[in-house]
Amino acid sequence: MWQAVLLAFLAGLLGCNAYPHFAKGITAQRFPTVFGSSPVVNVIAGWSGLTLAALCLWGAHPVRHPGWALLGLAVGALPMGLFHAAGHTIGARD
Repeated sequence: MWQAVLLAFLAGLLGCNAYPHFAKGITAQRFPTVFGSSPVVNVIAGWSGLTLAALCLWGAHPVRHPGWALLGLAVGALPMGLFHAAGHTIGARD
């Protein structure tokens, strides 16, 4: 059961981080990543993150542990969502 929570947590964290990169990339907007900020880099980074999130969620066996997997997913997505909502980006200056 704890593996389901941990993998779902990672899926939430990775998926929530990957989504803005993928969305900015497919709309041809620049968004900072550790590899650069071009739209192509963002599409690749976002796609990679979403793929890793899907693999983590698959490994969590959400059908076998639905409640725990949902809890891990939600708890994983929250800190990354708050991080992006606060406007933290790599190399940002206040």
